[in-house]
This record gives sequence, C-alpha cells and structure tokens, in this order.
Amino acid sequence: MQNPSSTWYEEAVIYCIDVEKFADGNGDGIGDFIGLTGKLTYLSELGITCIWLLPFYRSPDRDNGYDVSDFYSVNPKVGTLDDFLTFLHSAGEHGIRVVIDLVVNHTSDQHPWFQAARRDDETRYRDYYVWTADPPPVAAGAKSIFPGEVDSLWTYDEIARAYYFHHFYDFQPELNAANPQVREEILRVVDYWIAFGVSGFRLDAAPLIIADKGLEHANPRDPHGILRQIGAYLQSRRPGGVLLGEVNLPPEASNAFFGEGDQLQLLLNFMMACYLFAGFAKEEAAVINQGLSLLAEPPPACGWVNFLRNLDELDFSRVPQDLKQSVFEVFAPKKEMEVFGRGIRRRVAPMLNGDQRRIELAFSIVFSLRGPPLIVYGDEIGIGEDLSQPGRNSVRVPMQWSGGKNGGFSGASSGKLCQPVVSDGPFSYKKINVADQQAAPNSLLNRIKRFITLRRSQPIFTKGRPVRLSAADPAVLVHGFEDAGDLLLLVHNLAGRRIATDINFGGMQPMRFRDLMGDEEFAVTKNPHLQLEPYAYRWLISEGNGS
Repeated sequence: MQNPSSTWYEEAVIYCIDVEKFADGNGDGIGDFIGLTGKLTYLSELGITCIWLLPFYRSPDRDNGYDVSDFYSVNPKVGTLDDFLTFLHSAGEHGIRVVIDLVVNHTSDQHPWFQAARRDDETRYRDYYVWTADPPPVAAGAKSIFPGEVDSLWTYDEIARAYYFHHFYDFQPELNAANPQVREEILRVVDYWIAFGVSGFRLDAAPLIIADKGLEHANPRDPHGILRQIGAYLQSRRPGGVLLGEVNLPPEASNAFFGEGDQLQLLLNFMMACYLFAGFAKEEAAVINQGLSLLAEPPPACGWVNFLRNLDELDFSRVPQDLKQSVFEVFAPKKEMEVFGRGIRRRVAPMLNGDQRRIELAFSIVFSLRGPPLIVYGDEIGIGEDLSQPGRNSVRVPMQWSGGKNGGFSGASSGKLCQPVVSDGPFSYKKINVADQQAAPNSLLNRIKRFITLRRSQPIFTKGRPVRLSAADPAVLVHGFEDAGDLLLLVHNLAGRRIATDINFGGMQPMRFRDLMGDEEFAVTKNPHLQLEPYAYRWLISEGNGS
C-alpha cells in the first residue's frame, strides 16, 4: 500500500500543457520543449508544483498525439529526447514535478507491433491486439468514444484478413491487456520514463484498459489486477510516484479505481466539473453541494483532482439529462459549441462571458475544495477558444504571452503556425496576454497566483476535516475545513446580485475570523451576517477559537 508520508501529490497544484501549443522555441511555428523550458520561470512564479504533459511521443498525430507509434521516442516536431531531459531537469531545479501521459489502451495503426500483427498471424504481436474473423454483435449500450464520427467498434484489415477492435478511431487498434506480454510491455514503458525522473503518469482511458474488448476481458476474475500491477511497479521504481487516472464513470464505479490505495492515487473529478457549471448556470449552491455529496471518500493518500475543464470536451454523459440541459442552455446555446452529443467544446473564460468576477469565483471554488486543483494552460489569464477549429481543437489554441506578433507564441510567419492564434474579438491576444496581466495587480493572472499561494500556505486544505455548512441564501455556497480548533470558512456568491446572508455553523461557534484575501479581521456573532457583492468569494480563517 502507498506510504501515507509520500503524498506530495495531495498538496500539488497541477498545470496541464499541450507542448505543441505552449511556446515555440525554435521559430518553426510549433510549440516545443525548448520553448517550454524557457517558460519554467513563469510557471514557478505562478506557483504550480506539478506539470502534466499531454502526449509528446512519436505519432502520426491524427488524434492529438494519442495515436502513439513509438512509446520510447519524442515526436520530432516538439524536440529531441535531449530537449525533453533538459526540460525535465530544469523543472526539477524550479521545484516542479512532471507527470506524463501513459497511453496504453491502444496504439497507432502505424506502431510496429500492429504492423507486425497484421502481416503474420503466427507472430507474438498478433495477440497484442484483439482480432476476430467474425465480429460478435455489439452489446447493448456499447458505442465508440466518438459517436457520429466512428460507427463501429470493429474494423476489417485487408492485410490481416480479420477484424480488429477499437473503442476510439479506426486508426487506434486496442491493445489486449489480457496478454501478459502486453502487460510487460506497459511496465517497460513505465520503467523507461521513470528512469529519467518523471514523478508519475496520467493513465489515459483507464476503464477501457480493463474493459471487455468485444471477445475477452483483461482478467474476468480480477479486472483491476493490471492497475495494481502498474501501481506496484511504479512504487517499486519510484516510491511516492503517482498514477492519475482518467476515469470518467459515475462516482460509485469510479471509486473502485482507487482500490485500497494500491491502484490509482488520484482520479480526475469529471463529475464535479459538471455540477460546478450547473451551479453557475442556475446560480444555486444546492446543485454543487449535490455533486460534492455524491463523491466517495478516497482511501488514505488518495484524492480527487478538481478542475473546471480539461483539454477534451466538458463531458455531461454521466450526469442527469436535466442537469446537462440546464448547462447547455446557458453555456452552449449554439450547436457549434457542442461535440459528440455529450460535451461542450469551449474554454472557461468565454463560457463565463469574460467576466473576471465570475472566472475568479469559479477558480476560487476549485482551489477551495479537498483534493489537488488542476489548471489548463492559458486559463490563468482567461484565454479564449476558436470554434472554427474541428472538434476538441477549439480549446487547444496557442498560448498568449504578449500583444506582439502571434501573441508571443512563435516568431514564425502566421501561415506556419500549428494552429492560428486568437486574434479577433474580446479574447484576442492583443487584449488577453501574460505580459499585460503580469503588470496589472488586479488581473486574473495575479488573482490565480494569490489562490495558489494561499492554498499552498494553508495545510488545513489537506490535513483538515471537511465540514458541511450552509447559508440562508440559496445562491451562497459555504463549506469549510476544521483542524484542532481552527476553522477555514469558504464562502461563494454564485449570483449576479448583492447578498446579505446568515451563515449556519451547526455546532461550531468561532469568535473571530481573518480574511485571507485581505487580512481584514472581524468578530462574529452567533449567526454571522455576511455582505457579499455579486460573484464575491471569501476565504476566512478562525484560528484556535474552538467550537
């Protein structure tokens, strides 16, 4: 089991980066490790403690790098292995850990394993994938990850003269996790990158790795065995290493992926993001509290990673239809804002109409919850979206560093950029960029820095006991943490109106609070009356006053 003393990741502040879209260091129009390394001082000053890198492996790049053709090499367009190692060592010098994507549910159809498998049914690589001469009927409810784009889970290969299985695109054949040799290959990949000093992995599509793949199961008697195997190997090679799981399932099913702390230590909290935006849409705290109440308590040294969005769509397929509808009506009113019939392909800032008060409020909630907060690159300055791009690329816009050429992302001519920068409208790089916000004390960037500083300076977020509190006004979200007589009170006004409300502390009776955002002190009465401006938030600490 995980050593409870090795839980650096419980206190982490995670920053998600698509290397190709972050910073171009060699002027070819594509972000790379040279550019990223040059921005580590910025990330260190922001206060983040862990970078999660999206796939940077060699790939045909038909699915944002998730179609891997070589797990052991760096995609030449983002640099060399030496560039990656320079970045990794420099990140360490800045006190930043690095977690990388482990994409082992499938490979590219260009991977040498698949090329060997399709050409020779006697090679050991044949059984690295799932094949059949006669596909079985698709089970009720089984469908592609990309409905509307991919119609079948089976694709016929002319060379192999057989069908292969895939949950994703047809150029992403699924690996056969029931095969012990495939498991050994996965551990070799883990071993390779751990040896360089990464601190762990974000495990892509974790439920599909262990799922029924049309004909066979990874292990019908012990489907989670492969996750324990990867977890145990990681701990043997790097004690305290972390597995962050992409497990987009209902809460009762997700919890099994923690195991007893011996599988995945962290799970991305997909469901909470849905309930947060439902709360913003309805301006009702009860919706967010409902989402919080559905979460299972993780085992010791495990936790939920909270975020407003990731770099896929904001997926509402696991929540009630009426909740989804309430969000789509407000935040995705146009068809072009949706994708796959289940998700929203927009960035946080434009969803909230660029209103800095609301954006701050949303991040304040994420940073005030139990579990590590996650920021996607650019959201700390309120970057926009490009809905003219296909699918998920709408949110993968280049980072906006300055008001200069190409937003400071690249010195290349605009026609050579991997994706156009946002150059028009309220989210243009001329209006939204790092340089301008660094110089403005009350900018979104500097507010996010403040959240991170306070979060990291208050151990009560990870050591304290969560407490349920309430406010008289239904638009006010209140929760807290209690530790040895100290009470941290987090108050958020979800409404665009001024509110005066009472706070119900239950059995506790703190006497004096200090506002962490402004160091203001004030006494409280039996039922304190708080005045809250529209979309206001307060982080209040009552130290040693008991209950």
